[in-house]
Amino acid sequence: MSAPVTLVLATRNQGKIREFRRILDSISQGTINLVGLEEFSHTTEVEETGSTFKENALLKARSVCKETGLPAIADDSGLCVDALGGAPGLFSARYAGVHGDDRANNAKLLKELESIPEEKRGAHFTCAAALVLPDGREHVTEEIFEGSILFAPIGDHGFGYDPLFRPHGLAISSAQMSADEKDLISHRGKSLRAIAPHVISLLTSLG
Repeated sequence: MSAPVTLVLATRNQGKIREFRRILDSISQGTINLVGLEEFSHTTEVEETGSTFKENALLKARSVCKETGLPAIADDSGLCVDALGGAPGLFSARYAGVHGDDRANNAKLLKELESIPEEKRGAHFTCAAALVLPDGREHVTEEIFEGSILFAPIGDHGFGYDPLFRPHGLAISSAQMSADEKDLISHRGKSLRAIAPHVISLLTSLG
């Protein structure tokens, strides 16, 4: 393609936009121009009524694709804690009641786990990424990131539950990892790398 194809990421979360753009740029070699919803003020907030991460990702991607007329990619991700029966799960971003309040969400999680010993604090992140094209073609991937929950937040990088999440086999939190280190093993990094070949193939076919 002579000019990059515009792909809309269905979020206004700047941390997530930077993360997706960084990963996709390393794979697409400049063939894709990724933009967030801040460039489309008319788009409506999608109600996440799906019962799985994949369903919610598709709901968001389909809605943004329809409203912008452009290829759209969306993710739905969350933290699933073993001792809490998989919670906060689909409700990770609004666990404490207000969507995107990382500090409150982390505080609630620590409160819920305050009596749980280290060996029973297993958890994993899940990320489903969905690509929807204006011609109706779709593709979805889902990946996980295994680890455990710390007793207090550590680190200044990342966002969400990163300061409380210790990746399996490591002695640091996700929030202590560099962006490149995290991208290699995170649920979002793995999910986007898995869908990237389909993104590039499908978008190239539009040229």
